[in-house]
Formats: sequence, C-alpha cells, structure tokens
Amino acid sequence: MNRIVIYLMLFLGAVSLSAQNSDSSLHFTEASDLTVLGKVFPDTPKPYERMDFERFGGWEKSNVNLLEMSSGIMVSFKTDAPEIYVKPVFKELWKYYPLNYANRGFDLYIKKDGKWVWAGCAGYWKTLEKENGRVRPLVRHMDSGVKECLLYLPTYSKIASLEIGVPQAYSIEKGTNPFRHRICIHGSSFMHGTGASRAGQTVPAFLSRATGFEFCSLGVGGDCKMQPQYANALKEADVDAYVIDAFSNGSDKTVEANLFNFIETIQSAKPGVPIIFMRTIRMENRNFNTRRDDEDTRKIAKAEELMAQVLKKYKDVYLIDSNAADLNHDTTSDGTHPSDWGYHIWAESVKGPILKILKKYGIK
Repeated sequence: MNRIVIYLMLFLGAVSLSAQNSDSSLHFTEASDLTVLGKVFPDTPKPYERMDFERFGGWEKSNVNLLEMSSGIMVSFKTDAPEIYVKPVFKELWKYYPLNYANRGFDLYIKKDGKWVWAGCAGYWKTLEKENGRVRPLVRHMDSGVKECLLYLPTYSKIASLEIGVPQAYSIEKGTNPFRHRICIHGSSFMHGTGASRAGQTVPAFLSRATGFEFCSLGVGGDCKMQPQYANALKEADVDAYVIDAFSNGSDKTVEANLFNFIETIQSAKPGVPIIFMRTIRMENRNFNTRRDDEDTRKIAKAEELMAQVLKKYKDVYLIDSNAADLNHDTTSDGTHPSDWGYHIWAESVKGPILKILKKYGIK
C-alpha cells in the first residue's frame, strides 16, 4: 500500500508540474512588447538582432552571423506573479562547446533593496526542433508583490520570438528603463561574453548593474578589428559615449591598418563624444606558448605605439587599462577568455576610469 501511495504522489506531482508548464495555466506576453534594452541600435527590424542590416551595409557573412545573436539584449518588465516562464522560438541554437546558460539560456535578475539580484535562469539544451516553443520556468515560489525584473537573452543563440509567461491570475507589464545614459561598448568575444556561464555575467552586464548606465553591447566574437563597416554603423549610433575593446582581436597589421580610420569615421559624425579604448587583457594562453606570447607582444606594442600618436592627435579619445586576472592568474575559462569571476574583475578594473572620463562630459 505504501508503494502505491508513493507512486500516486509522484504521478500527481508530475501532473501538477506539467500543468504549471502548460500554456493553459499561463498567459504570455511577447518580450518585444515590453521594454527592450541593451541595443546600440534600438529599432532594428528584427527586435532580437543587434544590427539594422537594411540601414547599414558592407557586411561580411561572419559579421552578419554574430550580429544576429542576441548577446547583451535585456528585457525590462514588472510583474506581481510568483512564477515567471519563458517560451522562445529560436532561429538558431548555439551548437558548439560550451553548451551553457550564457549561450543557450535566459538569465533573470530582480531588483531587491535597490540592487539587482540574480533570480533564476532557464537553459535550452536539446535540438532546435525540440526546443522551439518549449515553456521553461525561470523562477518559482516567490513572495507576492510587484517585482522589477531584468531578463538577459542568450549570448550566442538567435531568437525569432520570445514570450514571457506568468500564471493567469497575475499581471505583467512594461518596465521603465532602469538605466540612464546610453554607452556603446563594442569589442571582441570578451564583450560578447565567451566563457561566461550566464548571460548576465558579461562585462557590459556587470557594468550596467554596477553603474546604472545602459551599456549597450556590440560584442562580435573574434570579429572586432575596427573594420570600416563597423565604424560606418557606429558613427550613426545614438549614444553618449563609446567604450572600445579594439586590441583583443586581429594582429599588429590590422591595428595599424584600421585604427586611425576607425576614430576619424566616428568623430566625423560625433565630434565631442568620448571614445574610450581599453587595453586588452593579458591572455593566460601566453604563459608557456612562446608563439602566442610573441604574437600578442607584437600586437600590444603596435597598439601602444599608435595610441600614443592618437592621444596627441585627437581630442576626446582615451586609453585605459583593463585586467581580468586575480593574483594567481587563475580566472580564465579556456586560456583565452575569462571566467565569470574574471569578467567581474575586468568590469571592476575599468569602471572607475570610465566613470571618471564620462564625468568630464556631464555623464553621471
């Protein structure tokens, strides 16, 4: 008899859990009808892509692939619900290692006592066909009361549509923009978030929550080499400042070929707007690899040489240090990219210098 009771309880629990995840017990709101943040170009034709390909051209296939990904995009909303769910339809799910919550998942923060506190995440691990339209919970069993929420979208997957669900008896509505000012942060896979375990653990995400500024991410994997097509788009961005991770990708040759044109293109349209370059971090794969160490040494030396000329030639251009290592140099996820802790260290290392520069321009 006891065994039958146990089986019955397990069955009822499974039925209850299934009902919680069923569309009939929830009502859904398209995320793009809420408050979408974190985009350098807010009004892209497709809300979960980061570039307006109709407005700007000259893109290579690799550029388009990366800019279609939803890295850095946030959704602000309010709800009184005790449970929050997501129901995405993906155009493409990240299929390479690692398959983590950053690359294939959604990451939720809720404001508590004036601070953003992590609340939950939902990952999508199976094939595109099995995951499209699947409802998954972000968080359950919360207290009553209105909650201010911030949902980060996947860093390396592509989203066709996204619905946020709450139980039928509760409401969900647009959130206000919790950030002031718009800062473009453009860069390599570091700004894209490679190596992070969740989408809210990137440098732009850390900086937004820590400063109250909206750091709009245009991280583009290994593709950030200050190419003309990026400069031509960025010069049209409606932002208050630029923070650029320009020296992590490419080589000494690409730095020399593109740096001056990149600055002049943006400044021609945005005179007086600060452009803050970050020195690249020291990548730990240099420690014993002499070839990699030599390549990075040459690239960094060229960047330093040219930036010395830049700082003399142009107003409103700055160069700041960055660091993603602890004292043991043990904060890397793969030898190239930082771990979550490494990205937090990076954000903290540049936060003060960025704020100091922005204050000169009344951005505070």
